[in-house]
Amino acid sequence: MIGMPGSGKSTVGVVLAKLMGMDFVDVDLVICRRNGGTLQEIVDRSSHEDFLRLEAEAALSLNCRASVIATGGSMVLSDDAMEYLSSIGAVVYLQTPLEDIKARVRNLSTRGIAFRPGETLDDLYAQRIPLYEKWADITVRCGGPSSIEDVALRIKSDLNET
Repeated sequence: MIGMPGSGKSTVGVVLAKLMGMDFVDVDLVICRRNGGTLQEIVDRSSHEDFLRLEAEAALSLNCRASVIATGGSMVLSDDAMEYLSSIGAVVYLQTPLEDIKARVRNLSTRGIAFRPGETLDDLYAQRIPLYEKWADITVRCGGPSSIEDVALRIKSDLNET
């Protein structure tokens, strides 16, 4: 799963994995285990480029089957990582309006988001949306009154159709 920070990748991913009888892998947690520390600590001690490299390496290290994988929001900035993830399964984009992202992501300084100096959430949104659209095999509109379970059920249905 790909999408902006706050789009629900981890939350929906756990529910989807349960619905489909699969494992769940959160790439952010893989980064934490591989590099020691919280995601925010790793972002803080790394340059932007170094963090993106660590994120891509974490994705490229995955060797899993029958798994729902929640990527970090910046994963789409790595062609190598996205090509690999595309080769092992369907890429699902959780398309979430910016207003919903802003309402959900209030802890920008502690959330572990890969910002360049001076970037805003609006900047990330504008930069990443075309990349999410490029890599998506399936796009699921999220936000508003959609429940986590509704989104997971829609993804499961879409995956069963592919």
